Amino acid sequence: MKTAKFQIGQVVRHRLFPFRGVIFDVDPEFANTEEWYQAIPEDVRPSKDQPFYHLLAENDETEYVAYVSEQNLLDDSSGQPVRHPQLREMFVRTPDGRYTPKAIARH
Repeated sequence: MKTAKFQIGQVVRHRLFPFRGVIFDVDPEFANTEEWYQAIPEDVRPSKDQPFYHLLAENDETEYVAYVSEQNLLDDSSGQPVRHPQLREMFVRTPDGRYTPKAIARH
């Protein structure tokens, strides 16, 4: 099994499509539905045996949650903040532009 190349809180962008986001979870290999997988056009469908990342994503029009294979992600070093509305619930933005997961309250 591969070690994830990217980490939670990292800002990444998609290699093929115009969106970027902050990673909030990682699956060591594909863990979505077969229906979701088959909906990806065959010529760009990634292999399942690699890490897949859950992103708080955004494009020019909207914010959403994306599920992306490692092969389709690149580091986003633009330093631009991500505007996803759920970011503040999960992360704190540090002065250097990174996102650090908030501590989870335990009862």
